[in-house]
Amino acid sequence: MTGETARREAAEQLALTLVGAGMQRMGARALAAFLFSDKESLTAGDLADELGVSAGSVSGAVKMVAQMGLIERIYVAGSRREHFRMRDNAWTTLYSRQHTVVDEILVAVQNGVEVVGSGPAFERLAYMRDFYTFLLDEAPMLVERFEQQRRDGSRP
Repeated sequence: MTGETARREAAEQLALTLVGAGMQRMGARALAAFLFSDKESLTAGDLADELGVSAGSVSGAVKMVAQMGLIERIYVAGSRREHFRMRDNAWTTLYSRQHTVVDEILVAVQNGVEVVGSGPAFERLAYMRDFYTFLLDEAPMLVERFEQQRRDGSRP
């Protein structure tokens, strides 16, 4: 197996894993292409060539991955095409966006805690509230520790 073949198979395996976790197939394949690319940026045409699909079929995938905060549009001098690249700190950006969703969930869960009486429903809702509150309280420290580890050059 050549290095390029192994690289493509690893990218496809990651995409399949992301699909299994609930991500849309073309979005997962596009994200994997960005992750495995050594190019500074990619266009829709680049992605289409890499994935063996039409340029039109990747436009929705690019939009979805951009909305997740993982890639960003950049200006490339002399090019009339849109170029995208992986965002610096993409994963902490993604986490921050998910944090907003968890905040909204917590508001709804707290409302549920307030309206149900004592019993199994109260216990389930209170457990959920307490769990996510704990995670949200701890997460900033974990992100900072992670970033510090990266700055220090150490890996987990």
